[in-house]
Formats: sequence, structure tokens, C-alpha cells
Amino acid sequence: MMTRKTPVIHYMNQFFAGIGAEEQAGARPMWFDGSKGPGRLLESADSELQVIGTIAAGDNFMAENLEAGVDAVLALLDTHLAEAADRPKLLLAGPAFNAGRYGMACAAVCMAVQERLGIPAVTALHPENPAVDNYRRQVTIVRAASNVMGMQDAVDGMVRVGMKRVRGEPIVAAADGTLLRGLRQNHFAASSGAERALAMLLKKLSGEQFETEYAMPVFDRVPPAPAIKDLATATLAIVTSGGIVPHGNPDRIESASASKFGAYSIAGLDSLTAETHQSVHGGYDPTYANADPNRVLPLDALRALERAGRFGRLHDIYYATVGNATSVRRAVRFGQEIAAMLVNVGVQAVVFTST
Repeated sequence: MMTRKTPVIHYMNQFFAGIGAEEQAGARPMWFDGSKGPGRLLESADSELQVIGTIAAGDNFMAENLEAGVDAVLALLDTHLAEAADRPKLLLAGPAFNAGRYGMACAAVCMAVQERLGIPAVTALHPENPAVDNYRRQVTIVRAASNVMGMQDAVDGMVRVGMKRVRGEPIVAAADGTLLRGLRQNHFAASSGAERALAMLLKKLSGEQFETEYAMPVFDRVPPAPAIKDLATATLAIVTSGGIVPHGNPDRIESASASKFGAYSIAGLDSLTAETHQSVHGGYDPTYANADPNRVLPLDALRALERAGRFGRLHDIYYATVGNATSVRRAVRFGQEIAAMLVNVGVQAVVFTST
């Protein structure tokens, strides 16, 4: 007697679906019967799994219209599943590796399918994919390599974890290769916390392997740069995590968990005003910063020092983001990108302001 296979839906971008590369990045979500591209690897990873439908969408379309794009994906599912003999038991998305646009779409589709259709969903992302910080609490994410060279491992992990979700089995991050979700759960232990801590200490002292119950974050220690030899000829720039942006927030920088930074001209400006700039930071009362944005981004004071010859000149562009609840990983990426741009134009020092 043949075993009935588990029906699965697979979401992917236009590239992996074979629709095209960047020239097709604006493609709207579309449906294909059966498996395509990496979907065939999903089926080969588990003989009990069958991809009954594939949904593909362009990276740019989803990035620029995420809410509408997710709605379009769900509409396709409603249309095609109404005619299907079996309701899908699982949605798999990706793998998206470290591709930001693709990763955000995969995670958003997974979350919507779970919450609105009640179908378990799994994706695979590199830990530094920006979607991880946004969706790790809501979506089961399998750890993936940074690029397509890790395709087979990512596919195997998605299938293994996905089938566990179908069967209702618990997912253990360390054993199943998923990223930590940052959720805490109560459980009864066989021994008290003091006894467990002492047991770990004894193992540590004797050089034995042990696993902490609560891993602490590890932050890089960055050595300070050498002092500028001649400040009078140096070019300085301003960078802020205090959320000071041109009025109207043209780049739509978030008030918390910022996903981007902005670059804004201060050429010809001696100071900022309440009419020209504002704070979009959600971690402090912006009343006084909005009344006088120089309190957070001290352009007026730096112009005075510039006129007095205390340093060479002020760079014409300043960079701004919001530090409130922004992840360390993302902040590091912001810093690296901003630093590279400043070095390229000959900036030698930065005045960095917070809140």
C-alpha cells in the first residue's frame, strides 16, 4: 500500500524559479503547479514530501510592496488550493541565504501563512540576513550559509525541520540547526538552579565540556584609532544614532529597530531648525530635539569651531539612523558601510552623537 505524501507549497524568488534575473525583479507573485528549481531538491531530500505548488515573486516587487505582495501570495493560495484535493500541510520558503530582499519576503510570507492560514512554515536564512532580526520570534528559521554554495545543507535542514513541525514535534535549536528565536519558556528541572550552576562550575574548573543555560552576548572590543596629527587640516563628518533627519523623514527610518540609515546634505547650512529637521527616534521624548535639532546633531557648534580654525572643514553629508532597539549586528553593518563611504571621500574623523 502506497504511503500518501505530505503536500507542500514552496515560495521562491524570480531568479530561482527560472523567470529571470534583475530584469524580472519587479515580477508580481505567480503560481506554478508542482516543483521548480530548488523545489526538486526539497522532494529529493524526503521521499514523503511532494511540492504541489510553487509561488514565485520578484525581489523588488516584494521589497517595495511587502504587505500587498504577501496579500497577493495568499490570494494565489486561496485560488489554487480551493481546487486542490489535499490541503497543504507545510510551506517552505527559500532558502534565501544572505539576500536581504529575498529573505524579507520569505520570512513575511511564512509569518502570514502561519497566522492567517494556520499552515506551519519554515525558511532558511544566513544569521546576518536582515530578515532574521525582524522575524526570528514569529518564524522558524533554519541556519543557512551566506550564499548558494550551501544550498543542499539549507534544503535538507528546511525539510527536516518542516516535517517535524508537520508532526508537531518540538524544535530544539542546537540539535535541529535553527536560529534562536529569543523566546523563553518555563519548565521543571530535575535540580535547582544553584545545583546546576555548581555542576557547570565544576566541569569548567576540570576542563570538561558544558553548556550554559543562558548564553550572554559577546561584543567586539574595537581599539581606538590613533590621534589625528593635525586637526587643523582634517575633514570631519557628523554621524548620529539620535534620529535627526530632514523634516518629513524622507527615507522612512523606523523609530525603533531601524533597518536603514540616511545620508543628508548640510552644505551651506550653519545650523538646523525646527522647520528643516526633526527627530524620529522612539526611545526618548523628542520635544526638545524637535524644538532645536542641534541639541542632538550639533551643527551650530561645529560650524563655530570650523570658522575658528579648530579643524579643517566639515563634510557636506551627515549620516543618521535610530539606535533604539536596533540590533548590534545591524548597527555593525551600518557602521561599516558609513565608514567605507567616509574613507572614500577623505574624511579623517567623525563626531558621533547619540541621544
